[in-house]
Amino acid sequence: MEFFKIHRDIPFMRHAIIFNVVSLITFLAAVFFLFHRGLHLSVEFTGGTLMEVAYSHPADLDGVRSAVTKLGFNDVQVQNFGTARDVLIRLPVQKGVSSAQQSNQVMAALQTVDASAAMRRTEFVGPQVGDELATDGLKALASVVVGIMLYLAMRFEWKFAVAAIIANMHDVVIILGFFAFFQWEFSLPVLAAVLAVLGYSVNESVVIFDRIRENFRRYRKMNTMQIIDSSITSTISRTIITHGCTQMMVLSMLLFGGATLHYFALALTIGILFGIYSSVFVAAAIAMWLGIKREDLVKGGSKKDTDPNDPNAGATV
Repeated sequence: MEFFKIHRDIPFMRHAIIFNVVSLITFLAAVFFLFHRGLHLSVEFTGGTLMEVAYSHPADLDGVRSAVTKLGFNDVQVQNFGTARDVLIRLPVQKGVSSAQQSNQVMAALQTVDASAAMRRTEFVGPQVGDELATDGLKALASVVVGIMLYLAMRFEWKFAVAAIIANMHDVVIILGFFAFFQWEFSLPVLAAVLAVLGYSVNESVVIFDRIRENFRRYRKMNTMQIIDSSITSTISRTIITHGCTQMMVLSMLLFGGATLHYFALALTIGILFGIYSSVFVAAAIAMWLGIKREDLVKGGSKKDTDPNDPNAGATV
């Protein structure tokens, strides 16, 4: 399905150096803030007190969050747990204050606002658990990266695999750079969003790479730059439809999802926007500079693979 069709190829690769210089500057700035400021890790990674509170009626999460914040606890996570009447509260570690003291202070404040508040359980999450979660998260990220490289190398060519991984890591580092610069809380849902962006970004790269392979089969008189420009131009309508619909859903979570989904949706929003940018201007350009050519993608094969007049050659996106 196409909302519109562009009849002349847009010369994206003519300005590839400018776009990639901008990307490099943004990437280096993100790395600087990651090392200079670091990530503001949530309770899951740093340890803290975990409380489960039950109400006799659907809980007012904003009221709960306001009551706890007034006690001086910063970066408090408040969310429903199971039902609308059950609330899960995560409190960061405070020097000189034990987990029991924290939970007693919070319960006293909650019962002042609503007498039906009752403690279900409270437990302390040690920093060693946070270290384990951080390690597991890095392993998950590394596994995704290796899996993507193997997939692209087998489906296309190693130059595409290298280009896609550089572009995808560019997206991940920039997301982390935003969180480091603004000191937004980095939690497990944000880590899940980062992993989702990796998959989402590589999907856009695969669509473009697939069209490049198809156009190498169809247009034998075009050079590599022209093939890439034509491939990106021909997939613009699909990109606008797909990413536009996804971005509307993510923005709805960002605007109406409340504090629980705020940073998750924010990470997705940044990732989707930079994912489009990197797939078009970073991945395709790096593949071009690595010397991708027709012989890398069209090797022998049947007449269907080499006939430039065959309208059904290649993938249909």
